[in-house]
Amino acid sequence: MLTQILYIALGAFLLWFSADWIVDSAAAIARRFRVPELVIGLTIVAIGTSAPEFIVTATAAFKGLSDMALSNVVGSNIFNLGVILGLMAILRPIVASRTVVLRDGLLLFAVMALTTGFAFIGEIGRIEGLILIGILLTYILVLIFRRPKTHCDEQANCNERSATWIDYPKLAAGFAGVSLGGTLLVDGASTLALHLGVSTWAIGVTIVAAGTSLPELVTCLSASIKGKNDMLLGNLIGSDLFNFCGVLGVTGVLHPIEISQTAMPSMTMLIGSMAIILLCMRTGWKISRKEGALLLVLGFARWIPSFL
Repeated sequence: MLTQILYIALGAFLLWFSADWIVDSAAAIARRFRVPELVIGLTIVAIGTSAPEFIVTATAAFKGLSDMALSNVVGSNIFNLGVILGLMAILRPIVASRTVVLRDGLLLFAVMALTTGFAFIGEIGRIEGLILIGILLTYILVLIFRRPKTHCDEQANCNERSATWIDYPKLAAGFAGVSLGGTLLVDGASTLALHLGVSTWAIGVTIVAAGTSLPELVTCLSASIKGKNDMLLGNLIGSDLFNFCGVLGVTGVLHPIEISQTAMPSMTMLIGSMAIILLCMRTGWKISRKEGALLLVLGFARWIPSFL
């Protein structure tokens, strides 16, 4: 069992370290085209920090571990929207713009409801996967073509570094590290679940999900310290959108994911929590420290049904 714990720890470290390379290099490349920080957070950074979830989910699906494939995505979103968002709000109240709430937040809520509807059917197959991918591509195109056209000196991200030649091999190395880390994490976690006598769903929605969410935690903490509010919210909402639409969508197309009834309580609770988050952001257009504490408690409390 000690060996499996070491696999999980090593896999989580590789995921965190490699995803940091992906985020740093991808964001630098995007800055060369003067893309606003909110768009970078919702697309480039979100996709980069979601790379571990994709690798772990795809690996689990191809190994026939459907519960772990889905629980990783659900658990990561629970961790993102509960633990990480709550912790960041406790450290510093998070200002929420109308655009983030009414466009991005409501879209994420709708995607969660749609995915839960697919779960009731019992499978996320190729048709469901294509629908989710279509939503993601449409969203990204809207962000790109409707982004604010501002001058560089008016954008906070113009003070950050732009890409150099080293960013391109660094980006490739990041994806290679994420792939290896994801494989180690899945193998270690699935074997550990058997040793402990618990379901792969419980391990996936807690240990594996927390491990694959480390890049989001590190990125959001850095953004909070630097006062990059748009990057912080954009990363969390964008990561969760990519988890549902991109990770589950592409995996569903490549290898259909069978959904057991074990998943339903967590998915239903996730929708309810997203509704609470939207209300928190709408009241005063910010998430206060008290609301952050509430989200943090809910984030950990949502793990309980998975073990019951």
